[in-house]
Amino acid sequence: MRWDAQRLDLEDPSTLPGMPSIRGLLRSVQVPEFPGLTFHEVRSRSALNHVPGESAMPFPWTINPYRGCSHSCVYCLSGDTLILMADGRQKPIADLRVGDQIVGTERRGTYRHYVTTEVLAHWSTVKPAHRVTLADGTELVASGDHRFLTGRGWKHVTGAMSGAEQRPHLTTNDKLLGFGRSAAPSTACAEYRRGYLTGMVRGDANLKVYRYLRAGRAHGDVHRFRLALADPEALVRTQDYLAREGVRTDEFTFAPATEKRRAMTAIRTSAAASVARIRELVDWPTEPTDAWKRGFLAGIFDAEGSRSQGVLRISNADDEMLGRTQAAFASFGFDAVLEDRGLANRVRTVRLRGGLREHVRFLHLTDPAIRRKCALDGVAVKSDADLRVRRIEPLNLEMPMFDITTGTGDFIANGVVSHNCFARKTHEWLEFDSGRDFDTQVVVKTNLVEVLRKELARPSWQREHVALGTNTDPYQRAEGRYKLMPGVIRALADSGTPFSILTKGTLLRRDVPLLAEAAQEVPLGLGVSMAIWDDELHAALEPGVPTPRARLDLVRALADAGLPYGVFLAPVLPGLTDDEESLDAAIGAIAAAGATGVTVIPLHLRPGAREWFMAWLRSAHPELVPRYERMYARRAYVSGEYRTWLARQVAPVLARHGLDRQSGGTARQADGSAATGVPGDEEAGFPTGSLPTGGLPGVPPKEEREAPSTPGTTSEPDQLSLL
Repeated sequence: MRWDAQRLDLEDPSTLPGMPSIRGLLRSVQVPEFPGLTFHEVRSRSALNHVPGESAMPFPWTINPYRGCSHSCVYCLSGDTLILMADGRQKPIADLRVGDQIVGTERRGTYRHYVTTEVLAHWSTVKPAHRVTLADGTELVASGDHRFLTGRGWKHVTGAMSGAEQRPHLTTNDKLLGFGRSAAPSTACAEYRRGYLTGMVRGDANLKVYRYLRAGRAHGDVHRFRLALADPEALVRTQDYLAREGVRTDEFTFAPATEKRRAMTAIRTSAAASVARIRELVDWPTEPTDAWKRGFLAGIFDAEGSRSQGVLRISNADDEMLGRTQAAFASFGFDAVLEDRGLANRVRTVRLRGGLREHVRFLHLTDPAIRRKCALDGVAVKSDADLRVRRIEPLNLEMPMFDITTGTGDFIANGVVSHNCFARKTHEWLEFDSGRDFDTQVVVKTNLVEVLRKELARPSWQREHVALGTNTDPYQRAEGRYKLMPGVIRALADSGTPFSILTKGTLLRRDVPLLAEAAQEVPLGLGVSMAIWDDELHAALEPGVPTPRARLDLVRALADAGLPYGVFLAPVLPGLTDDEESLDAAIGAIAAAGATGVTVIPLHLRPGAREWFMAWLRSAHPELVPRYERMYARRAYVSGEYRTWLARQVAPVLARHGLDRQSGGTARQADGSAATGVPGDEEAGFPTGSLPTGGLPGVPPKEEREAPSTPGTTSEPDQLSLL
């Protein structure tokens, strides 16, 4: 739903230094009671937003006090936390950008496996910091809400065994999953470059001087350097490193691709001075530095190394090359053994032992150029790294922290599997609040009530139905601070304007007395979204939103106050919550609370929302992934056949609890037809009680309603026109 409601309609941009570029901005504030949120207070020029005429929605106007939603939750890591990239390198989480290819995991049979995924969102906040220290020396600085994968499932950094803070949390009995502590990335200094050239040239290049006699000349020396590779990254690096040393080379096609072999490109030079310089560069140093050894290992690995089927090896026939390779490995504490299979060409192999833990450390320590050898795609998440939790300690300070959301729902942080935040985008796939601005930045229209009263007082105002909560939730946490809704309710009621509110926020209970008063003045409707009824599913997909049972208490409060309201049971998840037992439990509880109507809506997976949900499904219910891929392969909505099946599944349950269509469970328009056009599903109907009914389309203002009626007239109300 991209109506005018998505525009702020604000005044000229603020020119104050250091302020965000939000039009009409007064100030940006962070307050202790809302950690991790920034409120941008603005002055808006309009309050009422017109719904386009072609829209199927049964209301012509909306009001959105906020832009963004503070219902979402944020899990965070310190900015220097290293994230494993798809090419095997690591990058601080603060430096990531949307679209970056990184490593996540997915379950395949018994084990999780590393897979490539994408950064879909990236943001920062300020939160209290905790340090988690593992037995192998790995340190992780994170918020208490952050979750890591242990041998016993996902666990928060902090929590409690009972009480309000009860939740799965890390203890010293836990062991994290991943490969653990790695090495600091290499820097390409002069010594590293020289070591790389030594490994590459001695390992795979042709570097010779040929001498033969020519008639009339003292000698016929031919100087030749040639390096041919199928992987362009290593060739480009070698050519660049030589150029830095004053050696210019020419590039040419060495061999075209065939059905069985990739194309090979080469560089060469025949200049005597250049060949002499290369020979000088690749001389064995008397006392090799650590930087040289890192470069040498990277070069020889690019030239003659391989990594497949869990084995990292470097092969060569030269005794000195093999000895230097083993010595370089040993100097960094690697366990590398020489294997001789007795080949006629005397080629032997230096094999690195220690599994994935040591492979990753080698790759980060040396930084080879050929990245296909560094990828972890398809590797099982198994390691002998000692990732037992040793300490969890508060740092007693708040610090900038960062988080990302990925296609797999997780990522690799400092070598361990880390959960990302789903709740930040939960509203997208629920599609009752479908904007993309749900973040920790919440824009607040501070002068909304003042502007609204002016607009409602215009002679042209026809007192048509105004809807709240169709874009952003008016009872999100920000409302607890700014208290805009009481003024909005009073303004609408005083002007004789019928209105409706859709929310999943239990803060609505605060305004129940005010709504009861307004209901005596104008028609109104209230809709409560129950979202996911199952507690476990709710905890996984909506951790930042009030629980279904808390919202059920809200439903009871509305019933006790005699207010009209309907409940949206949405989304129904195929294969998870669409069985009769699940539907009966949810609808039965809603009916018992006194709801006048229920609308049941199946899950939609629109672009952007699809990635979030499918990532969760792969992690939590991999057995359902094929079914969902078939159901939503070419569309965001379920098929007509599934809708029909679900309707038949729901009908007897609604009838059993007195909420079927025949008993008035669906809101009706003036012509008697069902009111459809629920945000996110134009085919779905609004439940009875969620839209205002009764009264006149143009109810006079409160002052006129309280004035004595003119003799000889009647005031019999017609049904409210909803369109």
